[in-house]
Amino acid sequence: MNGIININKSTGMTSFDVVRKVRFLTKEKKVGHTGTLDPEASGVLPVCMGKATKIIDYIMENQKSYRVTFKLGVITDTYDLEGTIIKTSPTDHIKEEEVAEVISKFVGEIEQVPPMYSALKVNGKRLYELARQGKEIERQARKISIYDIANIDINLPFVSMDVTCSKGTYIRSLCFDIGEQLKVGAVMTALCRTANGAFTLENGVTLEELEKSNISDYIISIEEALKFYDSITVNDKFAKLLINGVRVSDNSMVKEKLDFDRLYRVYSKEKSLIGLGKMNRDGFKLEKLLLD
Repeated sequence: MNGIININKSTGMTSFDVVRKVRFLTKEKKVGHTGTLDPEASGVLPVCMGKATKIIDYIMENQKSYRVTFKLGVITDTYDLEGTIIKTSPTDHIKEEEVAEVISKFVGEIEQVPPMYSALKVNGKRLYELARQGKEIERQARKISIYDIANIDINLPFVSMDVTCSKGTYIRSLCFDIGEQLKVGAVMTALCRTANGAFTLENGVTLEELEKSNISDYIISIEEALKFYDSITVNDKFAKLLINGVRVSDNSMVKEKLDFDRLYRVYSKEKSLIGLGKMNRDGFKLEKLLLD
């Protein structure tokens, strides 16, 4: 069973719980999700099966969209309600205009420090494992992009907003950082991932719905999942070279000019999807082979 099911995850379950359930329902052994959602977060979680597990990393590269709510004046060690409260602050003096102004400063390319309670590894240890031992270590700030923050609803001390961002963004950390800027702290109280690239809440399915349905009706093909990449077609000669891992520098491989370091879907003359590849100064090479 090769393809992707766009699961609309409910709160109260881990992302691996979803994988385990999909594996049980589909009887497919090779199953993996495309980016962890915390247990108390809900929303879009594409799950890849069979040969589609080869493209997990590419789906994870998609920009993501979220609906998030946070509360000003509270800080927890996990940056969400699952953690222990470590500080509270009055918020009576905070004005809505001040909140909106601070939020606007986070749109664009910014540096973000990941939370201690995250799955990132440092020296072979996941940060949350160290955090549970009462250890806090210095984390390197990482560059991320916040493409848009919209539909801001301020009902102090609560704030809700839609965030569209790059891979690697921690929405919990974004809420925390906004609270830091306002000098009162903040804790995330609700999170829903509304989109992961072309996967949205509207075209998703809950596990409860999936269990009662014809599963094949919800399987999205690998090609459909990768359709946002431009495609090229090569003849049999070049297809064989690419499949064998050769970097092709022959300009006659395709008629169009290919952009450097841009990913393309590669098809054979028979319209079979061979894989994903990139061009650089030395030629074109497959980055991921997708043939059986």
